Amino acid sequence: MLMSSTERPTGRVLILGGTAEARELAKVVTDAGIDVVSSLAGRVQRPRLPVGEVRIGGFGGTRGLVDYLRAQDISAVVDATHPFAASMTRNAAAACDQTSIPLLRLRRPPWEPGPTDSWHRVRDMTSAAEYVAAQGGRIFLTTGRQDVDVFAGIDDAWFLIRVVDPPTALVPLNAEILSARGPYRYDDEAALMRTYGITTLVTKNSGGALTRDKLDAARDLGIDVVVVDRPVEPIGLRSVDDAAAALGWLLAAQSRT
Repeated sequence: MLMSSTERPTGRVLILGGTAEARELAKVVTDAGIDVVSSLAGRVQRPRLPVGEVRIGGFGGTRGLVDYLRAQDISAVVDATHPFAASMTRNAAAACDQTSIPLLRLRRPPWEPGPTDSWHRVRDMTSAAEYVAAQGGRIFLTTGRQDVDVFAGIDDAWFLIRVVDPPTALVPLNAEILSARGPYRYDDEAALMRTYGITTLVTKNSGGALTRDKLDAARDLGIDVVVVDRPVEPIGLRSVDDAAAALGWLLAAQSRT
């Protein structure tokens, strides 16, 4: 949804967050003197919190978000959620459409393969699991705990599963859980893959610098990489790819009044 010349964030700005970009935006928006509240889904036990007011937990779908926007005098929404938080992005688009509240998508650019990268791109997690089941080997699974159960029925491969919090669903029979939080550096990623004899890296195309080094390490070690493409987002979303541009969008809206 585009912000018209008659609209401005005179009330509060809601940042749908949980990402590094959302935390950066909360700081620069607060520094600019704009009233902001950040919302986190609450899926991580000890999340990194942004500056300013924070709410944790879901809204209860589109209807619940509509009620929140109205009750809290929200005048603009910036969706800075993870590129794979598809449900939240759809709900935000629908809720802002229903309330005529301007919406901006802050979305980090996706990773792109270089000429020497060996990527196998798949459309979803099920396709990634099918590829792994056919190939076997020693798999470095870095897709997050919510998707681990998709690989649970694969018995002909061994998995190193890196997560922030332990998985609560089924995991593959032959697996080791590695609890760690990024950023992850190149030398550490390369050493980890060598130590565990990894043959295939599985990752979402999250983008950003915090976890990019695993792709570079896999390339240099000759390790196959399965990259899950991002889900399709609602048509017509206005988007930017950094916090500075998002702040500029908010300030420009204010200056037009």
